[in-house]
Amino acid sequence: MDCFDFSHIDGDPVQISFLLICGIIVGMSKTGIQGIMTLAIPPMALVFGGKESTGVILPMLCFADLLAVIYYRRQAEWKYILKLLPTAIAGFFLAIWVDSMIDKTMFGKLMALSIFAGFLVMFITRKNTMEENQKIFSKWWCAAIFGILGGFTTMIGNAAGPIMAVYLLSMRLPKYAFVGTSAWFFLIVNYLKIPLQIFAWNNITPQTLTLNIIAIPSIFLGAFLGVLFVKHLPEKSYRGFIIFITIVSTLLLLF
Repeated sequence: MDCFDFSHIDGDPVQISFLLICGIIVGMSKTGIQGIMTLAIPPMALVFGGKESTGVILPMLCFADLLAVIYYRRQAEWKYILKLLPTAIAGFFLAIWVDSMIDKTMFGKLMALSIFAGFLVMFITRKNTMEENQKIFSKWWCAAIFGILGGFTTMIGNAAGPIMAVYLLSMRLPKYAFVGTSAWFFLIVNYLKIPLQIFAWNNITPQTLTLNIIAIPSIFLGAFLGVLFVKHLPEKSYRGFIIFITIVSTLLLLF
């Protein structure tokens, strides 16, 4: 079991500032802007440490997941969630297995290339009807690939947002179904990750949970802003903006 040094996490103004900004981004990512969470991962890793930051961020994600599910509880497309979950869970254990074997820089680049490959598929199928795309992406092998990638990346660095965005965007789901399906999927996988983070990586502690409590108001604010964003942005513009955010988030993984 890894034991991480949290002595540098002392709640200084810089750490608290980044924490609150991250809280806003977390809230927005769960209720409106899928994929934006990846923008917060590099600075949080810089301030708190790489693996330590995942222990700080995960409980924040779990709280924001609850808010998102409460608001979008009737919007989920469960047939996609149920297809993704089994291999997503397998991706957790794959991440634990390869964690000590893979170079973190190379991991980020491979993850980015995987997402770009997903974009290529989405571009190729862009002229298909919704029914044609759903038929392709609902196949067991396609859901299995995205499920493993999603489980692997969310376990390593809470960075599965872009991967799930590509998968769900390819389904041409309406914006509320897109957010609701994503909310339920991540609610399940993030809560399943908690025991693994505690006992396998030992990076959720009373110290990190204290930081999470401080971040709660900012998560509420971000969730509120995310709901407003979805409500006021037209369907086509919303899809375009999510694609843009996903591309930017993916590029960040390359550096």
